[in-house]
Amino acid sequence: MSTEDAAILREQPATPFHDLDHYLAIPRVSGLALSPDGQRLVTTVATLNTKGTEYGTALWELDPAGGKQARRITRSAKGEAGAAFAASGDVYFTSARPDPDKPDPAKESDGDPVSALWVLPADGGEARVVLSRAGGVDKVMTARDANAAFVTASVLAGSGDEEADAERRKSRKDNKVAAILHSEYPVRYWDADLGPAQPRLFSVEPGPGPEPGKPATVDSAPPLTLRNLTPEAGSRLREAVSVVSPDGKTIYTSLAKPLPKADLRSVLVAVDVATGTQRVLLDEEGMNYFPGPVSPDGGLLAVVSESDTTPQQAPRVKLHLLDVSGEAGPEDLQPLAQEWDRWPHPEAWLPDGSALLVTADDDGASPVFSVSVAGGAARGSVTRVTPDPAAYTDVVVSPDGRSAYALRSSYEFPAEPVRIDLATGDVTRLPSPAERPQTEGSLERVEATAADGTRVPAYLALPAGASAESPAPLLLWVHGGPLGSWNAWTWRWNPWLLTARGYAVLLPDPALSTGYGQSYIQRGWGSWGKAPFTDLMAVTDAVVQRPDIDGSRTAAMGGSFGGYMANWVAGQTDRFKAIVTHASLWALDQFGPTTDASQYWLKEMTAEMALENSPHLHVEKIRTPMLVIHGDKDYRVPIGEGLRLWYELLSKSQLASDENGQTSHRFLFYPDENHWILQPQHAKVWYGVVEHFLARNVLGTDIELPADLGL
Repeated sequence: MSTEDAAILREQPATPFHDLDHYLAIPRVSGLALSPDGQRLVTTVATLNTKGTEYGTALWELDPAGGKQARRITRSAKGEAGAAFAASGDVYFTSARPDPDKPDPAKESDGDPVSALWVLPADGGEARVVLSRAGGVDKVMTARDANAAFVTASVLAGSGDEEADAERRKSRKDNKVAAILHSEYPVRYWDADLGPAQPRLFSVEPGPGPEPGKPATVDSAPPLTLRNLTPEAGSRLREAVSVVSPDGKTIYTSLAKPLPKADLRSVLVAVDVATGTQRVLLDEEGMNYFPGPVSPDGGLLAVVSESDTTPQQAPRVKLHLLDVSGEAGPEDLQPLAQEWDRWPHPEAWLPDGSALLVTADDDGASPVFSVSVAGGAARGSVTRVTPDPAAYTDVVVSPDGRSAYALRSSYEFPAEPVRIDLATGDVTRLPSPAERPQTEGSLERVEATAADGTRVPAYLALPAGASAESPAPLLLWVHGGPLGSWNAWTWRWNPWLLTARGYAVLLPDPALSTGYGQSYIQRGWGSWGKAPFTDLMAVTDAVVQRPDIDGSRTAAMGGSFGGYMANWVAGQTDRFKAIVTHASLWALDQFGPTTDASQYWLKEMTAEMALENSPHLHVEKIRTPMLVIHGDKDYRVPIGEGLRLWYELLSKSQLASDENGQTSHRFLFYPDENHWILQPQHAKVWYGVVEHFLARNVLGTDIELPADLGL
């Protein structure tokens, strides 16, 4: 081996998790679409650009049989996403890349490029633009048995047609007007200001034919046109769930129904494609309805109901079937697997209509289940299909019903495409555009018993070499939600980045977590500072008794609800050496009316309950160094929470600023990030600052801060 080769090997990290640049460069797989004949799978892969500042996406084709390597089928600087197969086998997708048939595409939209609708022909050839509009295209849907396509796209509320919409957009841009006049709630969502554009459902239809005497060819085919199916929808289609019937004649969609006192409820609506007529199918006080897939014969619609919360009652999520073969109504809603104590997400039907495949959080996993739809005693019976402790998404079924395909992940590997044998449950990895990244260390399932006798489960990621002779410092990570579970790979809070630094990472599912039954959620409902907190302490107590864990060097970390809990922990105990709180709730009386979804929050807790569980009332007790992280564009947990937390830590905590204005607390502020840190360079800074803070306060060592902070 040459000296140069040896140097290169020395520069390579042991795993991608030992170097943030290598970690950020790992390709990320998402989404899955299956062709009607079952011969082609398409997924989306995100890769880091050469500057390391953003991810670009491309479509890749997978071999369902697993015999061929994955191959990239689109390529552009702007990227492609949202693949959907037409009945003909053509692939629709969205992209903001330039149209090669336009000589000067930069002038086409007179501004920043927007996503157009493209098609990649089934029989080969180059992709081409089939629909371009000033407001862009957000999502494409297709019908299984008919060459029918539909898109979700936004329009300015006062626009009568596409031409008027384009003119209004141009006028706002030219006059630099950003003002929005609201007459209803909400006005923003997660990280987006809502309005003045509103989403609509459109049917994609043939444009005018070729000029007289000129033969039609693929290359000369005119762009498609749009027909607005929901011109009077207003803002009611924001965050809607929509599905298309197999024959393409009906779209079933949730619709936000405005209620008194700025409240909302999701109702279920059928949109007749031929006429645009809308008919409300399900509308019940205190209940929200969302459509799942339609049965192969078009006669049954899977429906998910979610009850409204109250200060005393957590939501209940249930599965139903709605007979849509006739004039469907509430009397045609049939409960399915109502005794199953999990929250199901319907994914796909078996081709013969005998069963519905669903996923659901279940004890640290999210497996695929089969719910019988056949008549008789077996109707509604639930059978677990995938036996492994992994999380499955994007489930699609082969035309012969023998196999399903899905993306699978766990805390051992990121999302990867797999084939599931529906008869045996055997799961086979398919050749993927992104191979599993190598990790060091081990993952264990651990648990504790709460004071009330309830089992509290968790994952424990251990660094390589952790032993009684060399115990690892411990990081307690609290998940967000709080209605969620640590059961799937995450790029934002990835434990292997910290195990690579020698920490053990504990990932508990305390009260309020999903996958353990309704009563487990109810244990913590309306009392966040009680069972969720004591569960976390119980499982931490159990883990620090292990000989391979150093209980004298521990820290607590969390984001969103996990950040709330980190704040609560800080005011209740000084057992931790450091606390990291990201996008966290601090003063619940302030948070409730200012979050983007106050109508939901204010039904969850009374004012008295909010104060009883509010961390800000315990700030004087805090004597643990805290790293506060918040993005200015966070609308779910507004920046006011972070600003007030920071000020009160410096003015009221036991580690308040000294006579020289110095403190052990730190505030990492992102002016252009939201509830999540999405930009790669900012994620790198996030981990760098966290590692610095933990090293100083937990390990008693000093590592350099990221140079890009300019400090």
